[in-house]
Amino acid sequence: MNFRIGKGYDIHRTGPGKDIILGGVRIHAGFSLVGHSDADVLLHAITDALLGSIAAHDIGHYFPPSDPENQNRNSADFLIFSALLVSNQGYRISNIDTNIIAEKPRIGPHREAIVKNIAELLKIEETQISVKARTNEQLGPVGRGEGIAAEAVVLIEKV
Repeated sequence: MNFRIGKGYDIHRTGPGKDIILGGVRIHAGFSLVGHSDADVLLHAITDALLGSIAAHDIGHYFPPSDPENQNRNSADFLIFSALLVSNQGYRISNIDTNIIAEKPRIGPHREAIVKNIAELLKIEETQISVKARTNEQLGPVGRGEGIAAEAVVLIEKV
């Protein structure tokens, strides 16, 4: 196959704290996200999308939450690992399209830094990455501010 697609999704609940990490960028939010690693829902969703594009296992298979080594781990490790697996299969990333679903914080002021960081981590162009934000219109747990979710779709192509 010359092209393959992968889809990823992640959600983390909010907790006490002041900052969250999205796309590897620390953002003041007035709360934190709870997770075994750094709870970066955006990088987790992209990681699972990359893994899905090559029909590999999910992020939890490679980095189980039960492993103490993954406690507070930087999600960039997961992303780089998945990109390496894609490359080892003879593919490269064509583009990444993402949605961050959150009532707050506002993502717009941080979008450029998030895109830049993801591009640097994956060694691709910023123009290959779309980071969009949506609210949940105050519906459900995300709408009530109980969590933040992210979804990602990636297209990879044979080198």
